[in-house]
Amino acid sequence: MEQDKLMTLLETAEIISREELLKKLEKSKETGQPLKVKLGLDPSAPDIHLGHTVPLRIMRAFQDLNHEVYLIIGDFTGRIGDPSEKAETRQQLTQEEVLANARTYEEQFSKILNPDKTNLVFNSSWFNEWQTEDFLQLATRYTVARMLERDDFARRYREGRPITILEFFYPLLQGYDSVAIKADIELGGMDQKFNLLVGRQLQREYGQTPQVLIMSPLLEGTDGVQKMSKSLGNYIGINEAPGQIYGKTMSIDDELLVRYFKLTTDFKTRELEKIIKEIEEGKIHPMEAKKLLARHLVAMYHGDEAAQAAEKEFENVFSRGELPSQMPEKIVQAEWLDESGEIDLISLLYKLELVESRSWGRRMLKQGAVYIDGERVKDQDTRICPKPSMIIRVGKRRFARLSVTQ
Repeated sequence: MEQDKLMTLLETAEIISREELLKKLEKSKETGQPLKVKLGLDPSAPDIHLGHTVPLRIMRAFQDLNHEVYLIIGDFTGRIGDPSEKAETRQQLTQEEVLANARTYEEQFSKILNPDKTNLVFNSSWFNEWQTEDFLQLATRYTVARMLERDDFARRYREGRPITILEFFYPLLQGYDSVAIKADIELGGMDQKFNLLVGRQLQREYGQTPQVLIMSPLLEGTDGVQKMSKSLGNYIGINEAPGQIYGKTMSIDDELLVRYFKLTTDFKTRELEKIIKEIEEGKIHPMEAKKLLARHLVAMYHGDEAAQAAEKEFENVFSRGELPSQMPEKIVQAEWLDESGEIDLISLLYKLELVESRSWGRRMLKQGAVYIDGERVKDQDTRICPKPSMIIRVGKRRFARLSVTQ
C-alpha cells in the first residue's frame, strides 16, 4: 500500500532516472538497507507553504517505507542565497537571520514528516570545519562553462548583469551536501534541477554512486499564474490560521483544482481518482470541489474541528456578508503618524502586514479591494487618521481591527 502511494506521488515528477530509482528500490528491498533520501531547505524564506509540501509529501512516502530521510537545513549556504531564477545578485543573510528562519522550519516540518524518524542536519556541521584549501579543491570539480549553462546565469551574462564568484559556489556547496551524507535520492522542485544535477556530478567526482533526482512540479499560487511564493503574496502557508487556509483555497482558479488535489492532498488513491474524475466530467460543481479541498487542507494541518469551524466562518463572512467572529487586532504605532495624526493608507496597510508590499497595496486599492469600516477606498493617495476599533479589510480574507498606541 505504501509503495503504491509513493508511485502515485511520483506520477507527476521528473525522475533522473526512473531505471536507476527502481534498481535502488529493488536492491534496498533485497539487502534490507534503507535508502538515504535528501531534501535541502534554504532558510531564507522560513514559512512552509503548499508548494513546499509537494516534495515533503514524497519524502514522507519514503519515510513510511522505512527509508532514511534527511532534511538538510542550508544554514551555511543560506548566507549566500540561492541564485536560482534571480535576475540580480541576492542580498546575503546574517547568521542570526538564517538561524531564526531555520528554527521555524523545525517547528513546521513535523506537520508532514514523522519527526522521530527525520534526520535534521545543518550543513554548517561540515562546512564550518573546512579550511580554505577545501573550498578551493571543491572549486576544481566544476567548470565555469558548465555553470554558464544554467539559464539564469546565462541570461544575466548576456544582459551584462553582475554575477559574483560567490554565487557560483552556491550550487557547488549545495551539491556537496549530497556527498557529505552519501545521498541515494535527492528531492526538489523543478526550479532546482541545475543544483540537483551538480550534486549528482559531484558524487561521481568523489567516487560515489550518483543520486537519483526526483523533481516535483512547481505549484501555481492563488493567482493561478506564477509559482507559489510568499514574496508574491500568492501562497497558502501550512502554519496560517485555519480560516486563512480555507479562504485562500476557495480563491484558486477552477482550472487548478485537479492539480491541487493531486499535489497537495492526502486522499487515498481510489478516493482521489474518483474526485478527479468527477471534476473533469463536471459531475461536481467547482465551488463544492473547492470546499472539499479547503476542508481537507485545513484538517491536514489543523484537525477536523478546525476545518469545520473554518468552513462555518467562511459561510458566515462570504455568503452572508458578516464580519469574522475572530478578527486580529493590529496595533498602530504612534510614531507612524504625522503631526496631525495621519498616515498614508498604503504605508499603513504595509506596516500592519495586510499587504506583502507597497506595490501590492496599490494594486489592491486600484482594484477597489480595500475597505475601511465597510466603505470602499480606491484613491491611492488616501491618508487616514487611525481610530481605535476601526476595521480594515483587504480583499476577501484579510481583516484587522485597529488599536492605536499613545
